[in-house]
Amino acid sequence: MTDYFDAEAKQTRQVIRQLLSGMSEGREVRAYLQKFSEMDRARFAVIKVGGAILRDEMAALAGALAFLQKLGLAPIVVHGGGPQIDAALAAKGIETSRHEGLRITDDAAMHEIASTLRGLTLDVLGAIRAKGGHATAIGAGAVLADLVDEENLGRVGAPKELDLRSIHEAADEGSIPVLTCVGETTDGRLVNINADALVASLTKALRPQKIIFLTGTGAILDGEGQPISFIHLANDYDRLMGEDWLNGGMRLKLAQIRDLLSDLPLGASVAITRPGSLVKELFTHGGSGTLVRRGEQILTLTDKTELDQERLGALIEGAFGRTLTPSYWDNLPLERAIVSAQMRAAAILTSLPGALYLDKFAVDENARGEGLGAAVWSELVAAAPVLFWRSRPDNGFNAFYHANAQGSAHQGEWRVFWRGTNNWKKIGQYVENIASMPPSFIDGPE
Repeated sequence: MTDYFDAEAKQTRQVIRQLLSGMSEGREVRAYLQKFSEMDRARFAVIKVGGAILRDEMAALAGALAFLQKLGLAPIVVHGGGPQIDAALAAKGIETSRHEGLRITDDAAMHEIASTLRGLTLDVLGAIRAKGGHATAIGAGAVLADLVDEENLGRVGAPKELDLRSIHEAADEGSIPVLTCVGETTDGRLVNINADALVASLTKALRPQKIIFLTGTGAILDGEGQPISFIHLANDYDRLMGEDWLNGGMRLKLAQIRDLLSDLPLGASVAITRPGSLVKELFTHGGSGTLVRRGEQILTLTDKTELDQERLGALIEGAFGRTLTPSYWDNLPLERAIVSAQMRAAAILTSLPGALYLDKFAVDENARGEGLGAAVWSELVAAAPVLFWRSRPDNGFNAFYHANAQGSAHQGEWRVFWRGTNNWKKIGQYVENIASMPPSFIDGPE
């Protein structure tokens, strides 16, 4: 077990240092903190924690939650306890059986389940307190439930109604509300509730900005076992659901996430990460693990007359902080434009002999952190096997460009990037020609 402040990463500690010191490099961290601080505390985030995380990464979880609580943020924590419940039932000689994926829960099993989950809640509260934070246990009475199928499942319930008063009271006091997967029927019987169902009910009632699943893998993994950073459901859902490598559990999780986001504002997101990366997930555009949003359709347009030049021009000028020349659109030899449906991210491509030139790549400031730019970039790379582009030395996207380029060269006042070719003779010609292209912005401060 690893302590949070020794955990996973130098990156998370750097985020914390930036937050505490107010350094200018922490601008995006402070922007997120202000955004979260201005909303109803109970609408900040719902975090689901499985029993395996409580068993293996409790210190990391408690450290992250205590840190958030000290910042005045109160995420709502919903925890399960599958491994612990299995062990408790086995110790009492109670056999665990399932029906259609749900644990069959008779009276004896319910007693052990409730007792085990109460103990885990106390462990979570104690661990947060040990890190200097404060959390409040929310009782089973806050979740009114109906029995799902008493004949086949016994005391398994589905949330019917939430009493949010205790959650709001705890959050308003700056304490982290902690719920477990136990509810009550109208006649006062305790029932076992699926954690995902409880998260869904809380999401519908509170409409949080963030929903976070803390898992052992910390991400949805692709066919090679690598984390998928961003998923835009509008463009990626059908493709991912058709992949053989997406296992049944993750397939179900992705469908659940789509349902969760369908009733939330476009800016809401679901993240799958690990406790040690929780702060980075919340306070940086890049985040960690897998970030899932409803997203926007990505469109490819090849006819300049199809472009909404006014909106696209405003996007480009806003992203670059400069004014396009009056003749920009007239002089643009458009090969294709790759744009998001709401015109919040775009790539403008023109032709070179045997290659494409990225004339403009722009992402609206309010869309950064949504993975929208990454979605446009992915379409761009697929459309341009050989690609060149240029950038001024002080362009804020240069770190991204260096990470995604095969090479670059400094020529005059420009840095010219390329990918998809090793023909050095042609590269030299391209670099020289690209650097000599006239500017497309009116001269002025960046």
